[in-house]
Amino acid sequence: MLDRDPGSTRTRIQNVALELFAEQGYDKTSLRELSERLGLTKASLYYYFKSKDDIVQSLVDDLLTAVDEVVGWTRGQARTPENRRELIERYAKAIRGQGTPLLRFLMENQPALRVHACGDALRERMRVLVDFVVDPRDPLPVQLCGRMAFFALHGAPMIMSDIEATSEEVFDAACSVALSLVPDGDAERPPA
Repeated sequence: MLDRDPGSTRTRIQNVALELFAEQGYDKTSLRELSERLGLTKASLYYYFKSKDDIVQSLVDDLLTAVDEVVGWTRGQARTPENRRELIERYAKAIRGQGTPLLRFLMENQPALRVHACGDALRERMRVLVDFVVDPRDPLPVQLCGRMAFFALHGAPMIMSDIEATSEEVFDAACSVALSLVPDGDAERPPA
């Protein structure tokens, strides 16, 4: 993480931006509204971020730093059922540290991220992680389970937003579901 001090202006801007993006959507949120909500002048806001894209990039950069540690762990690891589960646990811990608002933003703003450079970087990392968990020789239902493990982690904050539970309880449930979906390596594979 670049700056995890919750009292820092940078982190405060990121947090309030995520609130506004969740309330109004990324496209409908302006820097003027953000500066007003923060009680900052636009000039003060521009000192930290020149645009909404810069804010999103900073959020994704922080996430990528955490995810890159997990990607690095996969190098040299055998794709065993145990290591697949270990990857899910490491990834879950990495994204949990980023917080529920960021996960909701990423899930709810897929169109905005498709055209943003940081979206490409996230997709690249996810391909590495999915390739570690999913064996292309497995039957399609088994491959889908491996991919759904990641979706359970990403989508739980949005899917469970109407449930009376804390963010931690929702994320714990998502981790449990994700681990239950990880292929165990016992699938019947067609001959190579």
